[in-house]
Amino acid sequence: MQKQSSLLALISTQVVVAMTLSSCIPALLGQSQDPRGSYQLIIELQKTPEIPQITERELEAVKKVIEGRINGLGISKPVIKIVGADQILVQLPGVKDPEQAERVLGATAQLEFRTQKPNTETQLLAFQASRAELKGKQKELRKSTDKAAIVKNQEDLQKNNQAIAELFETTNPPLTGKYLKNAYGEPTQDNNWNVAIRFDQKGGELFTQLTKNLAGTGRSIGVFLDNKLISAPSVGIEFAATGITGGSAVITGRFTAQQANDLGIQLRGGALPVPIKILSRKRES
Repeated sequence: MQKQSSLLALISTQVVVAMTLSSCIPALLGQSQDPRGSYQLIIELQKTPEIPQITERELEAVKKVIEGRINGLGISKPVIKIVGADQILVQLPGVKDPEQAERVLGATAQLEFRTQKPNTETQLLAFQASRAELKGKQKELRKSTDKAAIVKNQEDLQKNNQAIAELFETTNPPLTGKYLKNAYGEPTQDNNWNVAIRFDQKGGELFTQLTKNLAGTGRSIGVFLDNKLISAPSVGIEFAATGITGGSAVITGRFTAQQANDLGIQLRGGALPVPIKILSRKRES
């Protein structure tokens, strides 16, 4: 927790780093022109209780997000077009790693910063320890053929994630990824990667107020991605008077280089308004 606290700080000298990283992201991601032709996906938008009907509005919004994420991948001359009532055709020329492209395109990527509720510090530590055990078991189960145990582990992780989420509450107004100006992966001194983010003016004001409210309380800022806690930094007492100003922060989480850069691409491209499903995939020569 203390280590996370130390990483939640202003980022005022890393514009050069951001420019350097953005220029090398395509190389890190393994994207280049490939003589094997293009990779084609048919993506279907999924209805939700909040959006029971897919309309042109959702189709255009998803198309825009996909375009932003593909631009982040550094793929040249992609084809992205709406086909039918709820589907989008995506053609990606020269993709060496189609699985990674699918991961970047498919995640909902809804980022939100929440406030930890009072008197929940002990509960959070217990749930985080339990989650670490479940994830450790998940790695072991990947080598197993015990489908029942795998399903049970997934269900337990889902319950754990929900229990953790209930220890936090949304700010008013919600501080979400819609206020981001930029997001990019950056290396740490211990060979891990973080995700640096920069808010717009309104987001910076909300972040300042959030950090001011929590500074010195021992409670954490909950950084949630698609309703799963990915980081829970605390804020030092030294920020109690002013909060953290400047509109920048770091998301910690012991990411790999690819995970950090993928997340940066997803956040820069914006959150998908509805979940999507890949109906078909094929390589075209």
